[in-house]
Order: sequence, then structure tokens, then C-alpha cells
Amino acid sequence: MSDEASSLPPEVMASVAYLEGRRVCDVPVEDIPSYVGRADSLLWTGLREPTEDLLTCVLARLGADARCREDMLQAHTRPKILDYGNMVLVVAIMVEVQAERPAFGETQLLIGNGFLLTVRRGSVAPYADLRARLEAVPGLLKRGSDYVAAELLDLLVDRYAIALHKLEAQVEAAEQKLLIRGTSMADIRKLYRQRRDLLRIHTAVAPMAEICRRLARVEMDPIDAQARPYYGEVADRVQRIDELINALREALVFAFEASQMMAQAQQNDTTRKLAAWAAILAVPTAIAGIYGMNFEFMPELKWRGGYFLILGAMATICMTLYWRLRRAGWL
Repeated sequence: MSDEASSLPPEVMASVAYLEGRRVCDVPVEDIPSYVGRADSLLWTGLREPTEDLLTCVLARLGADARCREDMLQAHTRPKILDYGNMVLVVAIMVEVQAERPAFGETQLLIGNGFLLTVRRGSVAPYADLRARLEAVPGLLKRGSDYVAAELLDLLVDRYAIALHKLEAQVEAAEQKLLIRGTSMADIRKLYRQRRDLLRIHTAVAPMAEICRRLARVEMDPIDAQARPYYGEVADRVQRIDELINALREALVFAFEASQMMAQAQQNDTTRKLAAWAAILAVPTAIAGIYGMNFEFMPELKWRGGYFLILGAMATICMTLYWRLRRAGWL
């Protein structure tokens, strides 16, 4: 990197000018106006956690109006698109999984004539790999800032997919635990947290599909007609990601309901067994209770074989009840 680039503020990840798709030089903030608006060049500036003064300075040198500066200085919690005529601002919410919990970040893409400004805040991975890939194929960078913005949005969708792949593994583990071991209070709390996390991800991801469709269909000065189909493809990918999010949420609901039904069935089975044994034990209890009343005049007391007869009768009745209840599935 040149000495000129080494003087860039630490919040500036890169500020590079490309001519006919090939890297020309690193551009200091004060020289940005010299590289904006050229038909055959592209200025791609990336900022991370910029200070208010730095972002205001960069936007002023790009020629952004007061509305654009006000919007980009604010933190956003949901995706949005804003058209300023000669510039278009796209706000995307990034999702990454850290310690089994989703972490959210914000990416702002300001698309203009011959320039692209990206601003990253929060948990958002860098774009160095994408920049290197595009620089390796100058014909891609030559297409302009609108095409590069579409590639950036496609990269964000890739990272959505990576985050959901990790969450999908967690959901599968939760399903197996609920179906095999049943539910506990800790499991129910974790299940609620997972569903809540997926809802937050859905809220962050779902609007991106409509934003990309608008970029693909609505005429905007910074978006060339040849670049619009790329945004349509990104919109389709976002839609599939959102469908996967909803599928994971439904899977957690089904797993919880299935575990509850299994627990209820187990309780019913236990109740039937207890009732069956209670019915069997009621027979000897009733007979023993009658003969334990200690009345003096009871005809059976004088029988020589009465004791064995009563024991045999109790055993016969109990075995008959056991056989019938077992055939009925209660034992």
C-alpha cells in the first residue's frame, strides 16, 4: 500500500480508484472529489464504525445532500432504501451467529455516479475477499457501482445462509432433545429464546427481498438497466432464506407440540396402569375387608376348606382381571 494510503484514518478500510476495472491508486479523503463522476472510473470507499465528523466529511466530498447525510448518520434497525435522485442509499441488516446467538450489524450502501460508499457498523464481516475477487476480474468492476452493490448484497445473503446453517443445527439438536428426553423448564426457556431469535432475524431479512425487487424494477438514475436483473436474483435468494427462517420457526413449534403430546400420552399410559392395578387389588381388599369384620356368626368360618377356597377365588378373579386388562392394553 502506498504512503498516501497509510495516512488514511483507521475507520477507512479502503478507498480505491479503479479505471476500466483496474486498480489505479488509493484515494485519501480530501482527494475524493477528484475521482467522483468520471464515466470510466469507479471510486469504492469502505468505512467501518466511522465517527460523525469523518462520515460527514466523506459525504460532503461525494456531493451528498443534507437529507442523505442525516440518514446515514443515524443507526438503523431495519432495512430500507432511499432514493435521492442522483444517489441511492440501501440499508441492510447483517446477521451473524456468535456463541449460539445471533448478532446484528448494519451495512449502508450509497450508490452514485462513479462511486460506491459502504459503511459498516456492528457485527459485520469485512468485504476484503469480495474486493479481491472483483479486482481479479476487471471486467466485473468495469460494470460500475450498481453492479458492485449487487455483488455486496449477494455476499450479505451468503452470510445469511451461513448464519442460518448454524441455527439449523441448533434447531435439529433441540428437536432431538425434545422428542427423546422430553421438556424441562430450561428447555422451554431455550425454545422460546430460539423462536424469538428467529423472529428477529425474519424482521431483519424479510424486507430485503422487497428492497431488491424495487432496485430491479423501479427506474433510478444510479442503477443501470443492465444491472437490474442482478438485484432480481438477489431478491429471489433473500426470499428463499426467509422461507427457511419460517421453516425453522415452525420446526420448533412442531417439536414442542410433539413432545407435549408424547408427555401427555405417557401420562395417560401411566394413569391406565395405575387404574388397572387398583382394580385388581380392589378384589382381595374387598374380600379381606368382609372377613375382617369379626362377626361371631359367619357360616364360612366353620368350613374346613374355607380359607383355601377364598384364597383360590381371590387368585382366580385377580388373574382374570389381569388377563382382560392386558388384552385391552392397560397393562
